[in-house]
Amino acid sequence: MIQFLLIALLSLLAQFVLPWWSLALVAFLVCLITRPSALAAFGAGFFGVALVWLIYALVVQFRTDGIMTARMSQLLFKADQPVLLIAVTVLIGGLVGGLAGLSGYYVRQAVQNQGRIHPAE
Repeated sequence: MIQFLLIALLSLLAQFVLPWWSLALVAFLVCLITRPSALAAFGAGFFGVALVWLIYALVVQFRTDGIMTARMSQLLFKADQPVLLIAVTVLIGGLVGGLAGLSGYYVRQAVQNQGRIHPAE
């Protein structure tokens, strides 16, 4: 739960001043520093970033009265489906965050196990 909140808050702050992919760095570093399991690392990264992008997409939807999301969905999907655009946005952001969190977990595991593996000589 703490990883989820850390990723959500830090990625929100990072995206104000850094490019969109800074959320992957945040999820990676949070899961590298904390000690979640593989599933918890993916879940925290996925849901932390997905929540931030969902809120941002809904803010854009309501501030533009749906005009921007409707036009973007027509451009991308050839249909006036703003809900589909928001769902795809949340899914892509969540996958980026989840895979970055999982990568952070596996890098931590690799570093911890580096001294334990002794190849046969």
